Amino acid sequence: MAGSPRVDLSVPIGAGRVLPNPVMTASGCAANGRELHRFFDVSQLGAFVTKTVMMEPRSGRGTPRMAETASGMLNSIGLQGPGIRAFVEQDLPWLKSVGARVLVSIAGNTAGEFADVARVLADSDAFDCVVGVEVNISCPNVANRGLVFACDPLSSAKVIALVREQLPRDVPMFAKLTPDVTDIVSIADAAVKAGATGLTMINTLLGMVIDTDTLRPHLGGITGGLSGPSIRPVAVRALWQVTQAMRAGRFQTVPLIGVGGVRTGRDALELIAAGATMVQVGTATFNDPTAPQRVIGELETAVAAHGVDCVTGLVGIAHDRMVIP
Repeated sequence: MAGSPRVDLSVPIGAGRVLPNPVMTASGCAANGRELHRFFDVSQLGAFVTKTVMMEPRSGRGTPRMAETASGMLNSIGLQGPGIRAFVEQDLPWLKSVGARVLVSIAGNTAGEFADVARVLADSDAFDCVVGVEVNISCPNVANRGLVFACDPLSSAKVIALVREQLPRDVPMFAKLTPDVTDIVSIADAAVKAGATGLTMINTLLGMVIDTDTLRPHLGGITGGLSGPSIRPVAVRALWQVTQAMRAGRFQTVPLIGVGGVRTGRDALELIAAGATMVQVGTATFNDPTAPQRVIGELETAVAAHGVDCVTGLVGIAHDRMVIP
């Protein structure tokens, strides 16, 4: 477990802040903490990532909302939630009361709404437990015919710049990127240059399931986000590409959060070797609610097996071990 003298699991999240370990939940997979806290103390995590919160309450998309797939699942929840005001009045104070370090995931229907959500969050009484904000630009922009913000560098940059204006300068801000683009490096570049102090990669992939009994789409929302072990190679690729770009000096080097199909400590180590400083555990919690806590211990064992005493010593190490033909 974290805290063992064998391996130092502490990692920098930015702005001089340090987390005791690199393991987080993934947004949307553990609600806002109370449910998961019944299985283990969420303050043991490097950070707890909240369900994405928007300005107003949302009922989400029609049912069915979930479908099991080979080595993963599809979800079409639709960012259901109570809205930012209820979040800062009820959920954030509770997370603070149990000692959680909180990475708040926010979203908006428009670029301006992202900024409004960030402003309400920053003004909240429990904001001192927030170790960072994850800006979910991987959601549709209703002002632009549903185009996902993170599919366009200019849209991504606009959102990030507006949110940055609403947050204290010492609060790390991570742009969450979609893999459903041709060139994820250009989106990462735009987000960092607009003020993102880190990047989260990746969000779910767009997918669809057809019920072969009824021969119609299974999900009420037709399409959904694919998550789970099947997308881990995509996450590794995205982390690799962005890390390579930062090492080449294309844009400022920032901490990366890797997410996608992490079930074990070895899975987490793979993302770290590709360039992630931190990792998130999401879909695995549906069949094993203790997965985030378990991954901390397994990661420590995996790091120790490589003969190093600090997990940061393995961040991006695969780039240094490439075999050049």
